[in-house]
Amino acid sequence: MQFLKILFWCLLAFIAAVFTLGNWTSVPIKLWGGMEALVNLPLLLLLTFLAGLVPTLLWHSTLRWRLRNRLAAAERALHDLRVTVAPTPAPTLRPDPVVIDARPVDPA
Repeated sequence: MQFLKILFWCLLAFIAAVFTLGNWTSVPIKLWGGMEALVNLPLLLLLTFLAGLVPTLLWHSTLRWRLRNRLAAAERALHDLRVTVAPTPAPTLRPDPVVIDARPVDPA
């Protein structure tokens, strides 16, 4: 399974490298005040991808952190309730010893 992961990432890196070499052109970007910036297309695509990915990752990691904290607090509260409400163990009672009468029976 690890081999397939490595193969997948190598294939993805190869495709990205081929795309980058095939599209290495400068793209004009119009900025404020009539300015223009020339940016390579692969760099522009990487920046736009990261601009969408980073805020989403931050939001999801914050959400997971909050949910993990809420779950830990709920587990602590449940543990505290179980400790305070736990019934005390009942004392073990030994049955009364059985006394067997060993006297012979008189047939009368």
